[in-house]
Amino acid sequence: MQRPAKGKTPRRPALKKTSHTQKDPVGVYCRIRPLGATDEECCIEMISSTTIQLHAPDGIKANRNGEYKETQYSFKKVFGIQTSQIELFEDVAKPLVDDLIHCKNGLLFTYGVTGSGKTFTMTGSPGEGGLLPRSLDMLFNSIGPLQAKRFVFRTDDKNGMEIQGQVDALLERQKRESNQQSTVPKTPSSKQKPDPEFADMISPEEACKCEGVDEDSCYSVFVSYIEIYNNYIYDLLEEAPIDPIRHKPPQSKILREDQNHNMYVSGCTEVEVKSTEEAFQVFWRGQKKRRIADTQLNRESSRSHSVFIVKLAQAPLDADGDHILQDKNQVTVSQLCLVDLAGSERTSRTKAEGSRLREAGNINQSLMTLRTCIEVLRENQMCGTNRMVPYRDSKVTHLFKNYFDGEGKVRMVVCVNPKADDYEETMLVMRFAELTQEVEVARPVDRPICSLAAGRRHRNQAFRDELSRRQEERPGGPNNTEDGSVLNQLLDSLPALPACELVDPTDEQILPRLIEVLERRHRIRQMITEQYTRTANTLKSMLQEFDGHLMAKENFIHEQWGKLGEKDKIMFNQKNEMDRLEKKSKMLEYKIDILQKTTNIYEGDKRSLQQELESREQRLQRELSERKRMEARMQGMVSDTKHQWEKECARRVNAKQLEMQNKLWVKDEKLKQLKAIVSESNSSATSEQQRPPPPPDKPQRASRETDQPRAPEKRSRSPLPGDVFRTRGGGQAVQFTDIETLRQECPTASSRKRSSDDGPGQHDGNQMDWNDRENRAPVASTSSGLGLQIGYQKRRK
Repeated sequence: MQRPAKGKTPRRPALKKTSHTQKDPVGVYCRIRPLGATDEECCIEMISSTTIQLHAPDGIKANRNGEYKETQYSFKKVFGIQTSQIELFEDVAKPLVDDLIHCKNGLLFTYGVTGSGKTFTMTGSPGEGGLLPRSLDMLFNSIGPLQAKRFVFRTDDKNGMEIQGQVDALLERQKRESNQQSTVPKTPSSKQKPDPEFADMISPEEACKCEGVDEDSCYSVFVSYIEIYNNYIYDLLEEAPIDPIRHKPPQSKILREDQNHNMYVSGCTEVEVKSTEEAFQVFWRGQKKRRIADTQLNRESSRSHSVFIVKLAQAPLDADGDHILQDKNQVTVSQLCLVDLAGSERTSRTKAEGSRLREAGNINQSLMTLRTCIEVLRENQMCGTNRMVPYRDSKVTHLFKNYFDGEGKVRMVVCVNPKADDYEETMLVMRFAELTQEVEVARPVDRPICSLAAGRRHRNQAFRDELSRRQEERPGGPNNTEDGSVLNQLLDSLPALPACELVDPTDEQILPRLIEVLERRHRIRQMITEQYTRTANTLKSMLQEFDGHLMAKENFIHEQWGKLGEKDKIMFNQKNEMDRLEKKSKMLEYKIDILQKTTNIYEGDKRSLQQELESREQRLQRELSERKRMEARMQGMVSDTKHQWEKECARRVNAKQLEMQNKLWVKDEKLKQLKAIVSESNSSATSEQQRPPPPPDKPQRASRETDQPRAPEKRSRSPLPGDVFRTRGGGQAVQFTDIETLRQECPTASSRKRSSDDGPGQHDGNQMDWNDRENRAPVASTSSGLGLQIGYQKRRK
């Protein structure tokens, strides 16, 4: 069952990974949902922490003639019905949040049949938070004190980030707060009261944080929430202006490719959040707009694929550790996509009709496209082929194609319902999960470390704390206090003056002692002055040397700046060349797309023509074989008919020969009899003329033996008339049909049954007596004109 292929995404040479790139398989986990009722039949058994076993239900066994079949499937880890949400988060989502903080992308999606617990696994419920709220809580617990001020990071609507100063951020914040009619949704305040739906999702005992966070960077979190409904993308956070007269339906978004060849939703709302509560509020606002419906299998069945994107922007601090570097190239953006796929379902079970039926068809089609992409990736990796992966056949696969091409980790949680009614669908889910585990994704590389010294933020904070402490301890001012302390140190280093009272200027005891002390103080002062001078000279020479080194460094820096300018020119030229090549690549991509579509059309026509040709060849072969069989059968029939006709002709010829021989024999016998009769008549007539006639009452009858003349010469007796048959031994048998007996009477004898009167039978005084009136022979007359009548009697046996 193949559908006409759409345009494929061409693989670019720049995105191809080298052969030595390390790869990791897609992490596939399985979670088993508890049964709804204790009396339901269970078809799934947990064998170990990595293996489950499926049992065919009784109904399925009956339909398969009692065939009992058990299948086992292995996963990276299997979570039973007693698994808590925190245990699932520790093994599945926590490593992805850690990678997000360390500038690596991640994709996590739940997959399974409708009603298997996908939404509960992703979102959770009050008191049992799912993967999404726990991921947000861990993220803000890790970067909470390291976040930048609001609006310092700003999206550029091209899947990138820009940095602006504190003053510009403050002005934009004031502008956002004053402009309430702006189409951009207002960022929720962190001081608002959290929603009660999410207030108690995560207990304080279950809170966790990431270790090894870079404290020399500033962070900012942006979230967006979209849904893919009927293969169209809708922004769940978009606030359209309210029109009381005419309701305007939400507009679908399109996918675009940024300068790094990453796919993103153009025009999607990205909200900056500063706490877990704010992120919960944004998520709940979009969750209320998501499309759900009541079906026969699930009271709140998701009718669309939801994608919650957490984007983390980070930039390093400057050398002083006080402000963010105002360099866009230093900004690193990583994102974590949490996807809740809609469940596959069978319309025969859900009894879907109308729009529900169309929704189910689109859901199943998108999931089938995901399965096809996984199969092609697996075939390319295992068989070494280079088939084009049909990412563009569905918005889900097209949006996340970068992850499968090596832009981050991919993990999948397969949710299964162990009840017997979902056995057939669960088998398909297990096969897809087993297939997905064989696909390998390139391991993302670590981002380059900033060249600035580490610990800048900590040192700056320590300096600020020490300065504030000293300012608090010195209320007189820092300058006066320092001068007084230096003066006191200098006074303490000089000799103390003697305690004396001078009364007489001619006092010879006090004045010499005072002069001595003053001279000592003068000498110490000179020594201090000399030491100060030497130290000043040394410091001056050191400063001069440092200035020389500084000048050398400045010259070196100037040279480096010159080289950097040359490199910038080269990079500018290369960038222009890259732009030109990119435009050319896009043009070639467009042409390739058109050629691919044309090729697909031609391939479809070729396949149809080949199928038609093969059918015609098969039909021709069948006709040829039928004709050959007909010819062989006709040849056999001709040969059989020929053989039969040859036999029939031989039988007819033999029969004709026998008939002709019989006729010839009869004619010979008749001729012999005629000759005998003629000769006997002639002899009788001669004797009668010579002698008197016998008495009439006793006529004497001449014997045939004496009367019949002998043949002048001997001839072979002709065979009697009859039918000739072939015997089994190869001979012939003759069956006679009748026997003829010839009798002759004297023509002068009177008939006993006729009167003596003359009648119509008299001719020249001669009368012929017919003994057998029924079997009369034809009358023959001789050529001599004697008028004699000859009769013979046939007697049948």
